[in-house]
Parts: sequence; structure tokens; C-alpha cells
Amino acid sequence: MPSLRSSLYECSVLHHRFAPKVHRFVYRIFLFAFDLDELPELHRRLPLFSLNRPNLFSFRESDFFPTAEPLHHPSAPNPICNVLRYKPASLKERVVAHLATHGVDLAGGRVVLVTLPRIFGYLFNPVSFYFCYDRAGACVASLAEVTNTFKEMKPYFLGPECRSEKPENRSQIPNDGNRSAATPTPTSDFRPLASGLRPPASSTAFRRRTPKHFYVSPFSDVDVAFDFTLRTPGERLSIQIDDYVGPERTLTSTLAGPRRALTSARLAWFTLKYPLLTLRIIALIHWHAARLWLRRLPWFAKSARPSDQRDLYRPHTSIAPRESIAPAKISISTEAV
Repeated sequence: MPSLRSSLYECSVLHHRFAPKVHRFVYRIFLFAFDLDELPELHRRLPLFSLNRPNLFSFRESDFFPTAEPLHHPSAPNPICNVLRYKPASLKERVVAHLATHGVDLAGGRVVLVTLPRIFGYLFNPVSFYFCYDRAGACVASLAEVTNTFKEMKPYFLGPECRSEKPENRSQIPNDGNRSAATPTPTSDFRPLASGLRPPASSTAFRRRTPKHFYVSPFSDVDVAFDFTLRTPGERLSIQIDDYVGPERTLTSTLAGPRRALTSARLAWFTLKYPLLTLRIIALIHWHAARLWLRRLPWFAKSARPSDQRDLYRPHTSIAPRESIAPAKISISTEAV
């Protein structure tokens, strides 16, 4: 039986808030790295995994990248929505179409999605990562799909202009020229924070700093800047996302760990080692939010700045009236075998 390109990563997640008060925690998780072309094969090979059907681990294509749906407060017209709205579109087709609007041709290439599927029917991913390879095998673009606790989703595109194979140098990260995207002194952010999360000295990575314009946390305003460093997954996964308010880094989040083979035995073991993982993630988010609230950190209401929450999918009623939210138009095949 041929080996799978899809895999697992057993990772440490670190969050370190620097301001206005220090707050830090580390926990362990595992993630899937799905080659989207292999999803039907995974459905056939792995008894604990299903594609578009219930199982212990269930991957539903409609849970991800809903680009056939309308954008909320779009900065520009969304041509993908008009093209895909009334035709069947697999997840990979939606990603390929999205990249095409940015001038990236992924014909004949592949997409690797680092994420979690539904576990016992429950899904929550604070962020999922797409690594997009052309037909020659070069990683030409990446996407970070951020989801908040209101189940709103916003993708951030990191194209060929964000690609670098040089050692870590924050001064070279492309940004959007916004005040909130000011360039700080170059630094390697993993080393002083946690041993074991250090990235390789040199690696292919996509780096971009951009205004968030998205409500992720009540303790972070919607117009701070996201600073992405997404290294292409190999024998290790190494990802970092920082928050900046002007030139000041206020928060760093890192995700790093070794690759593991995706097998039925490994999935069974990880089910026991990391029980109810998606529920645990959402519980930890609320637990640490409660601790920050008790420490009286400044609180930003989601409904306070609705016009500054842009280019997102599935808007919550706090920023969009119920009657204005169109139903999902994504249509996908349920055939998995």
C-alpha cells in the first residue's frame, strides 16, 4: 500500500501576552496535515476517519474556506463568490480559485491543510493553515484561516511576494504600509520564550504583517496588526503569529512540533492522549479569557466597531442583522469512496 503524504503533527502551543499585563501559557495538542487530494483515500484507509460523514474524526469540506458565500464588508468585489455560488465546489477547488484571483496558478499542484477536523462531531479551530504547492512541488503561497468564538472566519493570503528562504529577519516581512504595521527591530521570537519551539536556522517561510480588521479576542482591538511567519511543514511544523499595536509587540503565539505518521494506531492513541481536543481548546480559550477579565484587562466589545470588521465570512448577528446574512451556498459532493 503506498505511503500517505498526509500526516500528523504533535505540537506545543504557546501564548505569551506582553501588554498591558503579562500572561503566558503552554499546552500540547496534535494537528492533521491533510493533503486535500488524499481525503477520499484517508476515508477508505482509516476506520476512525470519515470524509463528509460522521465518525470519531470527521472532515467536512463545508467547515472550511467558505469562499462561495458572501463576504461581510468586503474591501473589494469577491469574484469567487459569483463563480462558485451555484456550482459544486470542493475545498481544493475553492482554494485554487481563490489563489487564481491573486494571480497564482495552482493547476496540477496540491494543497496541504494543517487543522483539526470535527472530533466526536464538534469543531473549533482558532486558525487553520493552507500550504499551496505548484506542479513542480514548490510552495508558492499560504493562507491562514482565522476563526473566532463567534464562528466567523477570515482568510489571510500570503503570496509569492511573502516567500523567503532566508534566516529569520522580521525587518524583511512585507506589510501593508499601515501605521499598525510598523517594522520593529529584527528578532528571533522563539528563543527567549520557550526552549523546544526554536525554528530552524533557515527555512522556507511566508511572512506578512497586515491590519487584522477582525474581532478575535475581547482583549485585543480589531485594528491591531497580525504578523505571520508560516514555515512550510516538513519533519517539523513551526508557525508564529504576533500582534502589534503600532511598533509594540503585545502578543506572540507559536505552534511547533515534530511530524508523526498518520495511521489508525496513531489516531487511536492520540484519541486517548488528547481526549475531546476541540472541546478542550474552546474551554481553554474561555478559561484564560476569564482569568484576564478578573485581572481587569481592557475589554473591547464586538459590537463597538462593526464597520472595522471587514472581509470575513459568516458574520455574527452582533455586526450583521439576521435577515442580511445569506444562507450558505457551498455545494459539495458527499461521495467519499
